[in-house]
Amino acid sequence: MKFKFEDLLIWQKAMLLAEEINHLSNKFPKSEIYNLSSQIRQASDSIALNISEGSILQSDAEYRKFLTYSIRSIAEVITCLHKTKNRNYILEEEFFKLYKDSFDLMNMTIAFRNRIKN
Repeated sequence: MKFKFEDLLIWQKAMLLAEEINHLSNKFPKSEIYNLSSQIRQASDSIALNISEGSILQSDAEYRKFLTYSIRSIAEVITCLHKTKNRNYILEEEFFKLYKDSFDLMNMTIAFRNRIKN
């Protein structure tokens, strides 16, 4: 027994990305706990949360709206990653890996959303 969203590759990748972001944010300075750490965690968690919420008992138009929220959360993660890099909290190779993962997830989510009827 499982929910249909659990089979979605975008949901699975969003879950993995959020765990990587959570692990990364644990390394941030304590001064960022209520600022950047919290913001990047909430944004990354929001990606999978919106994919799952939109998939349950929603019209196609509502589902597309929730997928759009996920896409916006990915953009927020990207901005937080840039802030993280600019503040030297992340190594260059960590940044590029998470940036690429986020970019790929955004493109996959946009493609998935575009397949759902208006």
